[in-house]
Formats: sequence, structure tokens, C-alpha cells
Amino acid sequence: ISACEKGGQWQEALVFFHALSKAYVPPSIVSYSAAISACEKGSQVQQALTLFDEISEVKIRPNLISCSAAISACEKGGQWEKALNLLQAMPGAKLSPDAITHNS
Repeated sequence: ISACEKGGQWQEALVFFHALSKAYVPPSIVSYSAAISACEKGSQVQQALTLFDEISEVKIRPNLISCSAAISACEKGGQWEKALNLLQAMPGAKLSPDAITHNS
């Protein structure tokens, strides 16, 4: 998934991400973060945010990477209010925004 992200292939990243569940491999925060980052880099804001929302639905705790990628996706999509909401929610999730998060 990360290789697809680095190659700008967000569609392929999602194919691999969704193939995990079909292979009975449970999603992890690492696979979610990579898929969110791939969508963010491909300017697929809504898809990135949908994946970010799924994290809590599948009872996985978001991490700094997933939050930063979602915030960056919001920035690219001009959704500054959503980005600000995500940033403000981080302390409640016991996450401390870092320089990368603030620059997103």
C-alpha cells in the first residue's frame, strides 16, 4: 500500500487495502494510515476522510500518522474547518500534534 502511495497510485493502494479483508487479514492502523496517505497524495479528500472515519468503526485507535494524513487531505481539499476539528480532537485521542501535524 505504501509503495503505491509513493508511486502516486492511490487507486491501486485501495485495491490492495480492500484485498486485505478479502484475504481475512484484519486491517491495522498501519494499513489504514498508508491508504489514507495514498488518497491524500492523490487528492482524494473524501476517500481519505471515509477511511479515517472507518478507523473508529472497526475499533482501531488512530495514530499521529493517520491524523496527520487526514488533516493534510483536508488542507488539499480546502476543508480547513474539518482539518481544525481533527486537530482539536487529537488530545482527546491521547495524541499530541507534532510539527508535521501542524504543518499539514
